[in-house]
Amino acid sequence: MSSFRSRRRSLVQSGQGRLVTRVVVLIVILVPLAIASVTAVVAKYLDGDPFNPEPLVFSIFGWTIATIPEAPRIDLLVLSGLGLTIVALGSVVLEGLASLRILYPLRNELPWALPWSPEGEPLTVVVLLPAHNEAETLPTTLAALRQQTHLPDRVIVVADNCTDETVDIAHANGVEVMRTVDNTGRKAGALNQALAQVLPTLRRLDLVLIADADTALSPEFLASGIDVMVADPGIDAVGGLFYGEGGAGLLGQFQRNEYERYQLQIKQRRGRVFVLTGTASIFRAETLADVAQARGTLLPGTTGDVYDTGVLTEDNELTLALKTLGCRMTSPPGCAVATEIMPTWGDLWTQRKRWQRGALENLASYGFTTATARYWGQQFGLGYGVVALTTAYVLLIISALAVDQWQWLPFWVLVTVVFGFERTVTVARGGWRAMLVAAPLLPEIAYSFYLQAVFISVLKDIVIRRTARWGHVQREGIIDAS
Repeated sequence: MSSFRSRRRSLVQSGQGRLVTRVVVLIVILVPLAIASVTAVVAKYLDGDPFNPEPLVFSIFGWTIATIPEAPRIDLLVLSGLGLTIVALGSVVLEGLASLRILYPLRNELPWALPWSPEGEPLTVVVLLPAHNEAETLPTTLAALRQQTHLPDRVIVVADNCTDETVDIAHANGVEVMRTVDNTGRKAGALNQALAQVLPTLRRLDLVLIADADTALSPEFLASGIDVMVADPGIDAVGGLFYGEGGAGLLGQFQRNEYERYQLQIKQRRGRVFVLTGTASIFRAETLADVAQARGTLLPGTTGDVYDTGVLTEDNELTLALKTLGCRMTSPPGCAVATEIMPTWGDLWTQRKRWQRGALENLASYGFTTATARYWGQQFGLGYGVVALTTAYVLLIISALAVDQWQWLPFWVLVTVVFGFERTVTVARGGWRAMLVAAPLLPEIAYSFYLQAVFISVLKDIVIRRTARWGHVQREGIIDAS
C-alpha cells in the first residue's frame, strides 16, 4: 500500500494538492447545479398558471389584496414528496456506508500500542488544555474542572507560545504545565507534543479529555462520558454537546439558535456524532495511539502525530481519521459544554470560512470513501441550498414587483406557518429570546444568506488560490455550561 505521507509530499511538491482541492470545489458546484437544473425543468413542465382562477379581491386600510385559492398541482406535490423521500433514503444509505467501517475496522491492521490495565484497576483520566494566551478565560475553565462530579486524575495546561500570564495562572491553580518547544503547528502541534509525552504513561482503556482553555464544562461532563465508556468498552470517543455562551446581542442569538438545532439533530440521531468537537471530547488512550500509528499509511499526516498539523480544522480531520479507522463514538446528553460565540460579524466570517475551507480540504485529503460519503453529501446539500434559496427569493421579489396588488395564496401561507412553527419549536430549549428571533423567519433567513455568502467566498478563495486565515478572538471571559 502506498503511504499517505509520500503521496501528500509529492502532491505538495508538484502543486497538485491545491489542484485536488479545486477539483473538490468543482464537484461541489456542479452536482448541486445539475440537481437544480433537473428540478427547474420538472417544475417548468408541471407549471400551472395560479392566476387563471378568478381571485377574490378586497381592501384593508387602502391596500388591495387578491386571494388566489389554487394550490400547486397534485403531481407536483407528489414529485416533491418523492424528492424528500429520496433525500431521506440517501441519508440512510450514507449512514449505512459509514457503519461498514465499524463492522470491519481498519484499525484491526494495527498492533496494540499500549498495555492493558491490571484487572480491577480504575481508569486513569487525563485532561489536556491547549492554551495560547488564555489568561482571561483559563480560571473559569479550571474552576469548571474542579466542580466535576468525577474529578480527573491529571490536568495539564499545554502552554503554546504564551506571552501573557497563562502559565502563572495554571501554577496558581495547582495544575501541571507543559510548554511547547518550537511549535509552529498551532493547536494541533501543541497537542501532538503533549500527547507524545502523555500517551506512553497510559493504558489502553484510559481516557484523555481534550478541551479548549476557554471552555466551561457542565459539572456532569466527565461523569457522563466516563459512564458511557465504562459501560461499553467498544466506544472509542465521546464528543461534547456544545451550546453557545451568552452575549453578542442578536448575532450571538443567531449562533445560539444554530447550535441548539445542531444538538437536537444529534439527539435525534441517538448520539451519533458528526464532528467530535475540539471544544471538549474524551478519547480512549489506545484510540489516539492508533491514530498516531496509522498516520502516513492508513491516514494522511506524519507517523507518530495524533493531529495533522497541516489542516485548518483539526477536530473535523480527527473525526474523519477515527471514522476511517472504524472507531465508534457518541455524544451523550450529559456532556454539555459552553462554546465560544463570535462577537462581531467579521469574527464570524473568519471563523466560518476556516471551518468551511477546512472541511473541503479534509475531503480532498481523504477522497470519497464509506467514511466520508455523508460529509460529501453535506457539501452537496450546502451547494444546493445556495442555489435553491437564492433562486426562490429572487423569483419571489420579481413576482412581487411585477404585480400591482398584493397576491395572497392561502396554500403557501399555510406552508410558511408550518415552517415558522418548526423553526420556533426547535430552539425552544434556548428560551424566549431564541424563539423570539426564530418566529418571524426573516431575521434567520437573512442569517442563512450570510452563511451562504461565506460558503461562496470559500469556493472563490480556493479557485483563485487565496491563502486561508486562521483567525483568533481574544476574549475577556466565558460563561459556564452549568
